[in-house]
Amino acid sequence: MSEPPPVPAWTAARGRSVTGPLRRLGVWLFRNRRSGGIAIAQLPNLALWGFLVALLVRWILPLSSHVREVVDVIAVAFLAWWSVDEVVRGVNPWRRILGSIVGALVAVMFVSRLR
Repeated sequence: MSEPPPVPAWTAARGRSVTGPLRRLGVWLFRNRRSGGIAIAQLPNLALWGFLVALLVRWILPLSSHVREVVDVIAVAFLAWWSVDEVVRGVNPWRRILGSIVGALVAVMFVSRLR
């Protein structure tokens, strides 16, 4: 019989293993429910690319106040779209939580603009 593989250093904290509740929480939070892999981030989708392009346009081009406002609305719309998409179709709780936080921030930005 062969010996079990050595335990990585990061799993041992003062002689105790962190494979218990903390590991289970991490697996639950980041496990992709479709593929079984760990999913923390991914390449941007169409909504996030739209947001990034709108930010780039805002940053690079000298815009009048009216055009800048239109670009800001487009950027926030793309970010809201991304947020709803993550909440609805996120592959794990981490992605859904992140989408919810961004959605809440977008709502706060929207309400503050109404004032």
